[in-house]
Amino acid sequence: MNSTSVPAHSSASSSAAATTPAEYLAQAVALATDNVRNAGGPFGAIIVSADGRVFEGVNRVTANLDPSAHAEVTAIRNACQQLGTFDLSGATLYTSCEPCPMCLATSLWARIDRVYFAANRDDAADAGFDDAVFYRYFEGGPEDRAIMPVADIALPAEERVAPFTEWNLTTTRIEY
Repeated sequence: MNSTSVPAHSSASSSAAATTPAEYLAQAVALATDNVRNAGGPFGAIIVSADGRVFEGVNRVTANLDPSAHAEVTAIRNACQQLGTFDLSGATLYTSCEPCPMCLATSLWARIDRVYFAANRDDAADAGFDDAVFYRYFEGGPEDRAIMPVADIALPAEERVAPFTEWNLTTTRIEY
């Protein structure tokens, strides 16, 4: 593996095939540890699809200069691409650390059934990955959202909803 990319994996590369949640979680932790040795972040994730197929992802944020390249998102992308679907209903996500808000939201959009994690957000903060400000952004009040204001701008109603109007008129759309 080079320092700028890690190939997508369709199955776990750890020594023995996992069968229990604790074994899958241990594999996610091992992926994270190995990823650090390959110029990546200390995060690894495994998706087990409803039919038992296993997909991996590791954190490549700094290696790939991609702030969305978190392990969970990478595992979800790998699973979706290899399964040919954006719907991972019935799947389980095992991740080396508690998912950040982006990863949790991606898991929700992917319709993943359950998520198991090893280290928690406090463990990550102790290592210098303090996502607390992001959790507060979503869990707190307006003062917690001052780091990045988000606001609508008044456009005429017809213009504002034009993409949705077009979506509703498109008979070839794929619902999600």
